[in-house]
Amino acid sequence: MTTHITRDACVARDERDPLRPLRKRFDLPPGVIYLDGNSLGARPKAALARAQDVVAREWGHDLIKSWNTAGWFDMPKRLGNRLAPLIGARDGEVVVTDTTSLNLFKALAAALHLQAGGPGAGRRTIVTERSNFPTDIYMAEGLAQWLQQGYRVRLVDSVEEIPAAVDADCAVLMLTHVNYRTGYQHDMASLTRHAHASGALAVWDLAHSAGAVPLDLHAAEADFAVGCTYKYLNGGPGAPAFIWVPQRHQAAFAHPLTGWWSHAKPFAMSHGFAACEGIGRALCGTQPVVSLALVECGLEVFEATTMAAIREKSLALTDLFIELVEATCAGHPLGLVTPREHARRGSQASFTHPHGYAVMQALIARGVIGDYREPEIMRFGFTPLYTSFADVWDAVAILKDILDRGAFDAALERSAVT
Repeated sequence: MTTHITRDACVARDERDPLRPLRKRFDLPPGVIYLDGNSLGARPKAALARAQDVVAREWGHDLIKSWNTAGWFDMPKRLGNRLAPLIGARDGEVVVTDTTSLNLFKALAAALHLQAGGPGAGRRTIVTERSNFPTDIYMAEGLAQWLQQGYRVRLVDSVEEIPAAVDADCAVLMLTHVNYRTGYQHDMASLTRHAHASGALAVWDLAHSAGAVPLDLHAAEADFAVGCTYKYLNGGPGAPAFIWVPQRHQAAFAHPLTGWWSHAKPFAMSHGFAACEGIGRALCGTQPVVSLALVECGLEVFEATTMAAIREKSLALTDLFIELVEATCAGHPLGLVTPREHARRGSQASFTHPHGYAVMQALIARGVIGDYREPEIMRFGFTPLYTSFADVWDAVAILKDILDRGAFDAALERSAVT
């Protein structure tokens, strides 16, 4: 099987790409094709100067005054408002804070608290997929164990099993919108409606969605959502995550991590916790200022385009990659695990190979950076802000060469991070 698509055609497509100017806003190493933005986004050029300013001027010169003069104290809410349009949220409903795991713990605890105090009292099951990102399952199982009130986590093995699992005992349906391994994208609105019709609440993890696919949490009538900023939002390694609490749930939003930043008057230093009003209830302790400041550099880029334009290019990039791989590498044991249907696909393409880890390491050595996830899955993430169509063509040409020549070490020892 061959393809009629040429590299010149891909270059011509790049020249017509309305998002092409945004690539210049990222510092991409020469000779590298970066297809791992679904794990760690590339660095916006503005981030280096911003970090230097925070360290040298705001911290180094202005010292502790910067909590007020540089707006450090309000940064989680300000960034939340800037992120909100990307996920279909409103001002005052998002804060950038803590990690995805901690925010998921808060959201789950709040959802169970809401259920226990209302019509959902007595429900004891959190439903999620066995293929969900492990930390989500760990946090749900940990919360259920420590509450010691009969809560349990029910794992389903397929999308088709979800509706039946959301039964009369289900308190919360907890799902990741786009699966981290396969790139499968759930129908958020449909599953949320089903959860509500069954008396359950819906908590969504947007780690592989935010900045990659259009989202409208209000239209979907979701209950809570969390996500990270270091993937498609390009906030930097370990950048703070975010949590969304719609206004309709904020007055009743409560969780066990009652740190001083969510206190009504944190600098009164009073005994006893009194929660503040609004989205500030989702905060906990003192914020990581330098990391937060870099998140803003990533969010700024999105204000130069739209999620509709990003989605259009994302689908075009993944369509091209899948077509080229299947046409030029047809003689090799590759298996596509990412949905072909646009409505069910995130912004990645994942292929299995019996020696997937070794092949991926050979690709990285040749300057094509993706990553590997068990079992046997090579993941390729496409960030339309900086990935070009020529990148896709070149990456597949290198993959074909590696596979044709068997230029990979099947006995290669695994690194700590794959």
